[in-house]
Amino acid sequence: MFNPSSDDVRRFFCAVFQKQRANDILTPLETMAGDWIRHHPEYEDILSDVEAALARDYSVDTGQTNPFLHLSMHLSIDEQISIDQPPGIRAAATALTLKLDSAHEAQHQIMECLGEMIWNAQRSGQPLDGLAYIEAVQRRAAR
Repeated sequence: MFNPSSDDVRRFFCAVFQKQRANDILTPLETMAGDWIRHHPEYEDILSDVEAALARDYSVDTGQTNPFLHLSMHLSIDEQISIDQPPGIRAAATALTLKLDSAHEAQHQIMECLGEMIWNAQRSGQPLDGLAYIEAVQRRAAR
């Protein structure tokens, strides 16, 4: 199983950004990452300097959004939807996307649900609750 370090993730997204700017050929995963990078032009300065990206601290204490975590969550949600895992995420994501008329905004809302599920599991010491995650996304689609 692939388990990249924080630095590996940062290097990956910075490399994708550089390849996009140079119009180089991207792998399928890089293409997906590049699509999300294009949706977040506010990260361009960060992605353009690998050394600065590696050195920067995005701990909770700084109060800053971690762009690498954010982009990684987009990729994770894409993967979940593509394989419908946990079961029902594809239908729930589709319903939310249709309601919001924006796949990007739907992903941000799904991201909040995913983060909440992870936080709850960490806090309680219990395994991830995929059903609660799906139900949270469904509730947002039904509002």
